[in-house]
Amino acid sequence: MAPALAPAHGVGSRGDLPLPFTALVIAAVAALVISFVAIGTLWREPRLRDTDGLLLPGPMAALLDSRWLRVVARVLAAALTLWTLTALVLGPDSARNPVPHVVYVWLWVGLAFASMLLGPVWRVINPLRWLHAGLLRLARVSPDLAALPYRWGLWPAAIGLGTFTWVELVAEDNTSLGFLRLLIAGFIAVSLLGAAVFGRTWFDHADPFEAWSRQLGLLSPLGRRPDGRWVLRTPLHGVNGLRGQRGLVPTVAVMLGGTAYDGFSANLSWATFVQTSPVPSSLLRTATLLAFFGLVATTIWLASVVSVRLAGEPFARSFSFVSDIAPSLIPIAGGYVIAHYWSLWVYQGQYAWRLLTDPLGTGADLLGTADLTPNDLLIQPTLVATIQAVSIVVGHLLGVLAAHERAITVLDRRSAVVGQVPLMVVMIFYTLGGLTILFAP
Repeated sequence: MAPALAPAHGVGSRGDLPLPFTALVIAAVAALVISFVAIGTLWREPRLRDTDGLLLPGPMAALLDSRWLRVVARVLAAALTLWTLTALVLGPDSARNPVPHVVYVWLWVGLAFASMLLGPVWRVINPLRWLHAGLLRLARVSPDLAALPYRWGLWPAAIGLGTFTWVELVAEDNTSLGFLRLLIAGFIAVSLLGAAVFGRTWFDHADPFEAWSRQLGLLSPLGRRPDGRWVLRTPLHGVNGLRGQRGLVPTVAVMLGGTAYDGFSANLSWATFVQTSPVPSSLLRTATLLAFFGLVATTIWLASVVSVRLAGEPFARSFSFVSDIAPSLIPIAGGYVIAHYWSLWVYQGQYAWRLLTDPLGTGADLLGTADLTPNDLLIQPTLVATIQAVSIVVGHLLGVLAAHERAITVLDRRSAVVGQVPLMVVMIFYTLGGLTILFAP
């Protein structure tokens, strides 16, 4: 499976860029600085309101609210789940098995792209959520049944996302059926046990894939006003609607740090260092991945400490302020996801159909896609490099705007403008790091 998944993140290099790399970095940093100066001068009061947005036409809104649309989506998700579990249990332990593609391409990457386009779709189609609800219904038990109150916030989701990121990027033999059987069985067991103890709140807060889908879904152009009506909105409106909560900082740190490490691990110099180091490669890569998580969390917290001190606030205020500012990292994480996973999704996402048509490895063509040849039109090097650069820069620009809106909401205007200087420094650091990671040879 390694060669099959190899085109995942490595398309694009400095030589693929339409502009010299140095010029691109200068332009990106200049755009961030100019944006900061402009919004500090012109954006003086909070502007994002939950009543904003362009109302969708009635028929389209009715379709989105349709019960049948949700039923069809859940049935399709359940069918794909059963199909994949069949291949997991009975299929061959070889590159012909579709399970790795479903898990690492469709579930992880496809869910991210679908969420950024349509919103938090996993909450609607999550098979384990509906299995839990069905079991309670069969037992004639209230769907709100919980043995204990849930108080951990997003921490379990952050741990789950970090674990899956480690599985995808570090774990050896992560495409073998034995490994995947253990991984999927463990996840199902933990999910159903958590739901049995804490009720469906477990899926709302602790499920890593619902957290992944929900945070990235904030960038979707689709949203609801407080009156329940569907609107088209900017990504900033979705991000601004997220309030600080326990575990939010580690969650976004894992989202951003994991994707950054993915790009970094493809660097030739790093790969050479890992292969020649006396330290076991799995230990070295694990420590580096954790360092990326910690780097994101630490830098945003340190920026928050300096910000609140510049604003004349006490040091203790930094712990709540960093949670207030953490949502501004979500557009950056979304930009990283597009930059790092575009080629994987548009190419390997097609190839998965070729494997799914024969889940048992018997040579069958149940879906009629055995001869499918993935179209490589959307992974041409120059196009991919351009998408990567644009998504990184736009993600950071949106992050700057989101941070400014939140700062002037929770601080007075003068303190907010002065206090954003450390945040701007961190944003520039992320921009430089993201572009360097992407286009370093």
